[in-house]
Amino acid sequence: MSRNAVAIVSSLLFAILAALLVITPVPYVTWRPGQTIDVLGNTDTGPIIEVGGGLHTYNSAGKLLMTTVSATRVDATVSLPEAVFVYLANGSDAIPREVIYPPGKTIEQVRTEATLQMDHSRTFATVAALEAEGSIPVEKLPSVGTVSLTGPAADRLLPGDLIHSVDGQDVATIEALEAVIARASVGDTLTFTLTRDGRQRSVAVTTTASNSDARRAVLGATWAVGYRFAPKITFGIDQSVTGPSAGLVFALGIYDRITEGDLLGGRTVAGTGTIDAIGRVGSIGGIREKITGAERDGATIFLVPERNCLDIGDLTTDMTLVKVATLKDAVAALQLINEGNTAEVPTCG
Repeated sequence: MSRNAVAIVSSLLFAILAALLVITPVPYVTWRPGQTIDVLGNTDTGPIIEVGGGLHTYNSAGKLLMTTVSATRVDATVSLPEAVFVYLANGSDAIPREVIYPPGKTIEQVRTEATLQMDHSRTFATVAALEAEGSIPVEKLPSVGTVSLTGPAADRLLPGDLIHSVDGQDVATIEALEAVIARASVGDTLTFTLTRDGRQRSVAVTTTASNSDARRAVLGATWAVGYRFAPKITFGIDQSVTGPSAGLVFALGIYDRITEGDLLGGRTVAGTGTIDAIGRVGSIGGIREKITGAERDGATIFLVPERNCLDIGDLTTDMTLVKVATLKDAVAALQLINEGNTAEVPTCG
């Protein structure tokens, strides 16, 4: 074979291998800085955080940015060159796919779980903000946590339903609810009086036998603490934005709306972190990507969950990275910054 022929064959083989590298997927997910959303801003249909129920609200001169990660979709793939490029880029990362999308779950299950996480995040953020404000009562009630798709409660009970009574017996706690259900026999029909979407209704569910004990009656549902309060708070966030990591920013946005004064001091503040009903802030993924996106969009202060400070690593930023463990920490830090007492503000690093 001539040298020219060898060169041609080699070039063709190289081109084929290069093409294979580009089109062959690798088991990774890419994370890049995503969009930011000013939760104190407005859309074409109204405020992103809208507080109803006759509660007086206040405007802010600043911006409060919810940060996101632009991630590979659950139904998409990543090539090797793309994974390497993202991994080496500043403020981006490539992560093993199984860490983000556990094997064995369908695409629909992953999306449903992420949507439920966002719903719970909004509820917890609202409760935490109302509790921090201090004058608005919040009532705790048993509620529906999850519902099995194949159980008797499917399409009868829905996650988030607030339960008042079962067969006419008031249930003020999860323990009281479970005690009433435990007395039911297989085949009994239980009538739940509950609140859904602000309206009270009655729902009947017939028990079936447990798979592990044929004598035990089950409904195919789990229970959680639910909350009832007078203000009606709605969120104008695109439904494609899901997950629990906006909890802290939602809570801070609601708190700023319902309390007097400009908590942000006219600044652009960004942040991230999960939140529970008593205002504790939890760690999240993608902290480097979110910091990078926030700085790109003009933030000067970034609220970092305390346990995420170590995850920042060698990422450099001109923003002040404020370390927070609770909603009250975030409020106190912003108040100190407004007063000029920046030396007292806890920061990462």
